[in-house]
Amino acid sequence: MYFVVINMKVFSMTHYRSLGRSGLIVSPLALGTMTFGPGGWNADDATARTIFDAYLTAGGNVIDTADIYAGGGSEMLLGQFLRETGMRHEVVLSTKFGFNASASPLAAAQGRGNPNAGGAGAKNIHRALEASLRRLQTDYIDLYWMHIWDGVTPIEEIVQTLGDLVRVGKIRHYAFSDMPAWVAMKAATIAAERRIPGPIAMQLEYSLVARDVEAEHFPVAAEAGMAIMPWSPLAGGFLTGKYKREDTTGTGRLSGPNPFGTSKFSDRNWQILATLSEVAAEVERSPGQVALAWVLARSGVTSTLVGAKSLAQLSSNLAAVEISLSPDQMARLNAVSAPHMGFSASLAQSGIRRMVYGNHQVSAWAERR
Repeated sequence: MYFVVINMKVFSMTHYRSLGRSGLIVSPLALGTMTFGPGGWNADDATARTIFDAYLTAGGNVIDTADIYAGGGSEMLLGQFLRETGMRHEVVLSTKFGFNASASPLAAAQGRGNPNAGGAGAKNIHRALEASLRRLQTDYIDLYWMHIWDGVTPIEEIVQTLGDLVRVGKIRHYAFSDMPAWVAMKAATIAAERRIPGPIAMQLEYSLVARDVEAEHFPVAAEAGMAIMPWSPLAGGFLTGKYKREDTTGTGRLSGPNPFGTSKFSDRNWQILATLSEVAAEVERSPGQVALAWVLARSGVTSTLVGAKSLAQLSSNLAAVEISLSPDQMARLNAVSAPHMGFSASLAQSGIRRMVYGNHQVSAWAERR
């Protein structure tokens, strides 16, 4: 059993919480399965099954995948595991749509694909969902994510299509990944005004070295009743400490197929890693575990995605919930990783409020929850 102490309360993997303003109940760590299915860097099928079983045994209940992971192979493996274990109704099954799945090898070879096999239009949402349901061997998805905003489809169409799918029972809830904050807020507003189901969560890159979403996405989440579910809380492995500054020449990449390249190897991030390593030594844990503990302790974060390609890696990630960081340790990590304050974030600062409210400090409703 794994435990974490936040605000003097003991939590465990089985201390479930609702995802956003919904009745969907989730564990504090969600299992990301990008490492499941065929691929040179992925776990083999037997190891994937071991990871799957160990996560559920530890009390986790959120399994997150996507239609593009391993070309659909991740969904196929999960469908097999869920059928073999009979755990479908105990699991919160989460998958995604949005990236293009070209209809034929010939089209791909000729450099052309089917434009309606990607994006968030109604035609592709229905196509992608039916394909995912077949691979996952189920007749419904608990949490269906728009994987990425396409910048084309009207938000009204996205909300109406996904809301209709909730109403007919093919999906139970939906959420957005990797989109501007205004898109999520507009979707939530449209849904509320039309009395139709709205998004309940946002999946975003969030870690000690990626805190820019705090400026607008976090306030939107608080106002609209959406949970934050971070992806890459270890920054592609950078925050585990496995990379050394003197060993990086600018030509290497972080492990796995991630979009970071060498962008995490900045002076600022090396300083964050140094402070993280100091705190890790104080609590006698690994830097990666402390980085996860920091994310778990952040206000607005409900469930955090963790991936693994080995049982040892999964066990290390799950053990992060045992860690209780002191106020001083949290303050040091917050200070060294403080994001650059852009224009939007600066408007919410105490100095502005004092000018507005006659030198009185006034807190907003969302900040007091």
